[in-house]
Amino acid sequence: MGGTEHLTVQREGATLVLTLNRPEAKNALSLPMLVGLHDGWAEADEDDAIRSIVLTGAGGAFCAGMDLKALAGNGMEGDQYRDRMKADPDLHWKAMLRHHRPRKPVIAAVEGYCVAGGTEILQGTDIRVAGESATFGLFEVRRGLFPIGGSTVRLQRQIPRTHALEMLLTGRAYTAREAAGIGLIGHVVPDGTALGKALEIAEQVNACGPLAVEAVKASVYETAEMTETDGLAAELRRGWPVFDTADAKEGSRAFAEKRPPVYRRA
Repeated sequence: MGGTEHLTVQREGATLVLTLNRPEAKNALSLPMLVGLHDGWAEADEDDAIRSIVLTGAGGAFCAGMDLKALAGNGMEGDQYRDRMKADPDLHWKAMLRHHRPRKPVIAAVEGYCVAGGTEILQGTDIRVAGESATFGLFEVRRGLFPIGGSTVRLQRQIPRTHALEMLLTGRAYTAREAAGIGLIGHVVPDGTALGKALEIAEQVNACGPLAVEAVKASVYETAEMTETDGLAAELRRGWPVFDTADAKEGSRAFAEKRPPVYRRA
């Protein structure tokens, strides 16, 4: 199990929990954090025992975006990881889920600040839970910057365009209730309970057939921008093979026998 000084990794049953761990900087993105995220996504993809991923932040914050001091040329912690960036110049985009989509469901558990790069990473997750006092927003334009983590492309596909443009062009902060109202997040829970709710959802995912879960997630994203006709054809290509798996047969038997299924990814 990996991790770095700014990214902790732990297992909760079949769930891999990745925690952004730089609370003194509201979990602003650092090189050690990006390397840890990249390796965490890779671990989840490679380990079939992992069925879901929860992404959260330590110290009452999710992520306050990129370390602006580093962006201004004042250096970034974790020089020992620079060889990783040289070996893979795309590493930071994969870490931020811009150029990588894990095959397992990713559930975000947000407390406190989830702004700028935090809101950009959020758009790469699949299911989103936030505490009542969480704050969202894309502040880049207020600082003369561009939200280059994917927001000008993804946000309008995830929430109505008028709300996407308001968030992008005003750079204002949004409460958790506002974020839920426009569809950016799915659950608002009492402060301090977002991780618990995310793990609860993860357990529900983990109880399902893993091959079916992964195929359903892949189909949703693959067909998102297709015509209905093309999307339905692609769905069949993804879906039919699932019915021929041992897991599908086990699910049917378990339902008939009124017992929990035992899935083996076969």
